[in-house]
Order: sequence, then C-alpha cells, then structure tokens
Amino acid sequence: MQMTNICKAYNKVEVLKEVNFNVKYGEIHALIGENGAGKSTLMNILGGVTQKDSGIIKLMGREVNLLNTLDAKKNGISFIHQELNLVNDLTVYENMFLGSEIVNKFGFIDVEKMCKKSQEILNSMDINIDPKTNVGELDVSFKQIVEIARALLQDSKIIIMDEPTTSLSDHEIENLFKLMKGLKQSGVSIIFISHKLKEVMRICDSYTVLRDGVVTGTGNIQDTDEQQLTRLMVGKSIATLEYYRKREIGDVVLEVKSLNSKYFKNINFKLHKGEILGFTGLSGDGRSELFQSIFGYLKLNTGEILIKNNVCKINHPNKALKSGIALLPKNRKENAIIKDMNVVENITISSLEKFVKGFIIDSKKEIESCKERIEETKIKVMDINMPITNLSGGNQQKVVLSKWIEADADIIILDNPTQGVDIGAKSDMYELIMKLAEKGKGIIVLSSEVPEILKLCDRIYVMYHGEITGILNREEANEENIMLYAAGVKRSEVS
Repeated sequence: MQMTNICKAYNKVEVLKEVNFNVKYGEIHALIGENGAGKSTLMNILGGVTQKDSGIIKLMGREVNLLNTLDAKKNGISFIHQELNLVNDLTVYENMFLGSEIVNKFGFIDVEKMCKKSQEILNSMDINIDPKTNVGELDVSFKQIVEIARALLQDSKIIIMDEPTTSLSDHEIENLFKLMKGLKQSGVSIIFISHKLKEVMRICDSYTVLRDGVVTGTGNIQDTDEQQLTRLMVGKSIATLEYYRKREIGDVVLEVKSLNSKYFKNINFKLHKGEILGFTGLSGDGRSELFQSIFGYLKLNTGEILIKNNVCKINHPNKALKSGIALLPKNRKENAIIKDMNVVENITISSLEKFVKGFIIDSKKEIESCKERIEETKIKVMDINMPITNLSGGNQQKVVLSKWIEADADIIILDNPTQGVDIGAKSDMYELIMKLAEKGKGIIVLSSEVPEILKLCDRIYVMYHGEITGILNREEANEENIMLYAAGVKRSEVS
C-alpha cells in the first residue's frame, strides 16, 4: 500500500501536508504521533471515512479511489476504531455479520452458519465467548475483541488497529499479539496505532512518525529505540524528564478503615494533604472497584470512610463530591464526558452553582472561568463551544480533570489518567498532577503502568485479588518489588 503526497485541510487549517506512507505485504507497521498529529485523518482517508484533498493511493501498484467505507472494505481494508463501533442490543454474531448476513436458499438469515463461523474466528483468537451473547453484556475488553473478530471475518488484507490494547488485560494482549503474528505470516498487513512505545517496539516491524501533519521519521523498528521515537513525536524524550518534586505534606484528608465488598477486603490507608498516593497491580486486582466504592458508585459492605477525621456515609457520587472527593474514571468515553455537551458545559457541569444568578447561568463568568482552566491544563481547542467529541482523547481527559479543578475538590482520584493519551499530553498530565499536589490537593493515582507510578508517587500501594499486598515508600520502590507484590507475594515474603 502506498499513500503519496496526501494533503488534507479543514477550514484552511492544514492537517496533512504531503504525507508519504507505505506499508509492505505481510508487515506490522506502527503509525505513531501525538494526538492531533494527523494519524486519525490519514487512516480515515485510507479507510474511506473521509476524502483526501490531493495525493495518490495505490494498492498492489494499482491506483484506487476510496470514496467511502464500502470502497475500502471491497479493497480489503478494515478499520478497527478506538471508539467501539458495535450495537449493544445485538448479539456477537449479529454484530460480526452486520451488513453481510448469510442467507439460505429460501432467503432467510442462516443463524446456525453465522454462529458457527463466528465461533471459528473466536476460537482462533483463543477467546471464550458465546456468539449468541448480547454485546451489551460484555465488558469493554471483550467488545474490543468482537471488533477485531469482525475484521478477521471480512478476510481483510490490510487491518488498521487504532489503540487496540487500551482496554485489554495482559493475557488478552498476549492473545492479540499472537493473532497479529499469525495474520502477518498469512500475508495480512497491519497498521498499528498506539501510544504504548513498548508494545510498538515489541510487535512492529517498521514505523512512521507524524508530527503536526508532517512525517518526521520512518524506518525499521530494529534500527530505533523508544527515546528516538519520542523525540520524533514531540522533540524531546519523556523518559529522561523528571516530574517528581518534594513538597509540604500536611494533615490527613482521607482515611479508610477496614473497607470490604465483594471486590476487595480489609483495605486500610491514609491520604495526606499535598500527597500523591499510587495504587497499582495486575488486571483484576480490585483497585478501580475500591475507589468507585469510596466515590459512592459501588456499594460497600463494611468499613469506615473519614474525611478530615469526620466519618462520612458516602452512598452516592453526589455525596462524594459534596465531601470534596472527585473521581476521573478509567473509561472516559462511557463514564466521564457528556458527549452531547460542548467543552464549556463539560467543564462546569459539576460546579454550576458558582455561575448561577437567580435562575440564570452567568455565561460570561462561566466562559471566563473555563478559559482559565483551559490555559491551566493546556487543552488544545479551536472553539470552546465545540462538541467535546471533536477533541482528541488527551484533550478530553484534560477537560474531565478541569471539571474537578473547577469544582475545587480536595481529594482527586485519577484512574488510569493517561490511558489512550499521547506522550505530549501524558507529560502535561504529569506536570499538572504535581502542581495540584503542590497546591495542597490530596491525589490518588491508579495505574497499571509501573513507570508512571514511580514518576509521580510519594507512597505506593500494591494490590492483588482485592487485597493490599505491599506498601512502598518512594525510596524503596522499584519495578521488581512492585511486580512481586502484584503477583501475590506478601510483604513479609519479600527479602
């Protein structure tokens, strides 16, 4: 596949500037860059979602015009979007065959054949899902797998995977990589879009880097490293940057005593003013459920939550917010942003009382405050009244954090705050977290990325199957100790 001198502009703003992008037969090619670099636009052109302004696309040496997604599909191109594109009210097999149903000689849909074929694809992926299961009953990771299975069913020659591992567990990622290698051996080319450079280095054969709509580098993976790729993406290496700064740690702002539920047991910890606590572990460790319970979203069985030494009964997120607790959930698109609202409305939704005069919202005051938040969190937005869905993932994440800064929460819980976020936005988030702690906010960071935890946190709690197995000070924390505790080794067993 060859894309030559591809140009695209929106409202006279150049998004792609004479981009050249080539993919070889049977290779896994990484397309990387910051949010807003032009990756999605380039792939939308290849996937027939949008049209190029100029340039040439060739498949197997033959020039093609991809006017829509059906054209792309006919030419053997499948696009697995980061935004899940499934119908929750339909079954797995119905989603997989949507638009290309198998019918028998009488013209009726052949459910048995579709189920059998769906099961064959799922079995080849080593995934145990009943094809007759309603997609709405699946968690995000399994929905992602159904998307991939649908692309395989279409016998695609080029598969575009946009952040495919974001919602997958380690085991599921291993299965996906095994599957990708099998596809590669059978001659399928894969375009792998990811912000996780370790995954890029591990699974990809070659790379192309975009920055501000221009190709800044391309080559073989074996001839580069993470630092070089980072520099090509943002002009600097995030790995060498230091974010942690010592600061004044104050009184206890949050204490939990003997918290228990069906997801975790006997949880005890204290959070101080100005402190950054880290919670980490492997998939299924219970940390997300723990803090959803503290936020009042999930039910606690027993235990106490104390805010500034006062026992608080938190059985609803509204009570948590009134107690000064904010939660940035890990699933931003389903649980954090309000898709039908614009940027301003998403920032002020939890603090509207600040802008109300009588029964009317003071729009001028609201906009002025939003502009301050946007500047503070470095949100890239052309128009603050544009829909939040028009922003990149990293900028949406900053909007959600801006909402809690605007609400002036004292305790901010961040669940995988940089998931699906590019390197530049990740750097901005780290700096912002440190500044919030310096202002006296109590911060809790939940993350599966151990380097992220080590960069930011004063103390680190490691969980395994709903229990805290290790508590580490910053000075004694390292990846080896954390992974031991995450694997279920108790603190007393580590030498």
